[in-house]
Amino acid sequence: MCRTTRLAVLLGTAVLILLTPDLAAAAPTAPPSVNDLTTVINNLRYWIMGVLGSVATLFLCIGGARYLMAGGDPSEIERAKGSFKSAAVGYALALLAPVVLTILNSILVK
Repeated sequence: MCRTTRLAVLLGTAVLILLTPDLAAAAPTAPPSVNDLTTVINNLRYWIMGVLGSVATLFLCIGGARYLMAGGDPSEIERAKGSFKSAAVGYALALLAPVVLTILNSILVK
């Protein structure tokens, strides 16, 4: 493994570790009590945003590693661009999740 590849893998791993939220610190000490539909929808919103953001970050790191290790191969560069596009879609969905769930909340809870 060449020096540049090792550096790219190390950098990608560092970015993934820094961008992934600390799940242990974010976990509540006691399970929240679910009393109404609004609470369920809010909890669902946070869960969806976290999953989508984590998966999008994973695809961004995979795309970066593929792009760095492509070595000028056009097919590998296209695969890396596909990973970048998937990451962009994931981030867009994570940003739109609160909007969609707010609309769903206003329709269901009256």
